[in-house]
Amino acid sequence: MSVLYAVLLIVLLVFGLLMTVFGLPGNWFMVAVAALYAWLVPVEGPAEFGWRVVIALLALAALGEFIEFIAGALGVAKGGGSRRSAVLALVGSLIGAILGAGVGIPIPIVGPIVAAVLFAAIGAMVGAMVGEHSTGRARARAEIWQVGRGAFWGRLFGTVAKTTIGAVMVAVAVAAVIV
Repeated sequence: MSVLYAVLLIVLLVFGLLMTVFGLPGNWFMVAVAALYAWLVPVEGPAEFGWRVVIALLALAALGEFIEFIAGALGVAKGGGSRRSAVLALVGSLIGAILGAGVGIPIPIVGPIVAAVLFAAIGAMVGAMVGEHSTGRARARAEIWQVGRGAFWGRLFGTVAKTTIGAVMVAVAVAAVIV
């Protein structure tokens, strides 16, 4: 029965990784799944891991969130954007990720993932530009474009970094189950 739980764990971890790609809290989902697994699967079983693995995953998830937050905030700030721009960049990135997943469907497996990441960055750019335009300050188009470009690159880097950390989380959990 432990092997069945291990297979279910891996499936749910991969699902969590996909959630992360789409801008959802997939890394935290993976921590919750790992904690549930550590709690339910007997320690003496063939496919078990302890709470140290859960704590390691928790630390990795926190690191991923920190990097993503800093990258997004620095992207907007580097362009000279306002707080409103940063908030709308976040909203735009979530909408973009969902739209991108739909656009990428015709290309199996890789299409929705790549499109979600790219459209999330484009959504962040559009959201930041709308936010900057709506502040009421008279700004040149070049300045608004600079804020949007900063949001695009910040979101793209943040998403790639967080997803990479999510992949490391999956590898750590799988290695812990196998060893």
